[in-house]
Amino acid sequence: MLRWGEKDLADFLARGQRAQRAADQAAPPFKLPANQAGAFALGRLPVGTMNKSEARYADYLEELRSQRLVLWFRFEGIKLRLGDNTFYTPDFAVLPASGVLELHEVKGYWEDDARVKIKVAAGMYPFRFIAVTAVARKHGGGWKVEEFA
Repeated sequence: MLRWGEKDLADFLARGQRAQRAADQAAPPFKLPANQAGAFALGRLPVGTMNKSEARYADYLEELRSQRLVLWFRFEGIKLRLGDNTFYTPDFAVLPASGVLELHEVKGYWEDDARVKIKVAAGMYPFRFIAVTAVARKHGGGWKVEEFA
């Protein structure tokens, strides 16, 4: 049986903190090679950062809000649990003037796992799930819309 007093515990914790500080000082800071600076795995951006298509769609939603067709929207505002350690974060939560909450996904192209996740989420949650894909300006611009039920 271990019998420590408060001083023994404080000394033990202080030794651990000193050892951690020494290890932190000994290890050089992590840096990416110059040719990979700012690179992320699989081309993904940090959480909470919009890509160009998402930024264009946010501008579009802002325009709809100024026309009072959209009451509110938030980028990555909702995270849905699909199963153990499996989540789906739609790009935009949108409240249109109809009052029915919609979850919008902005895609340049579909990866198989993303399409599966939105279909599973649509079956589990009582929201409107909408995917939008930017239409090239040379083809008229705008957004191609697909709804998941």
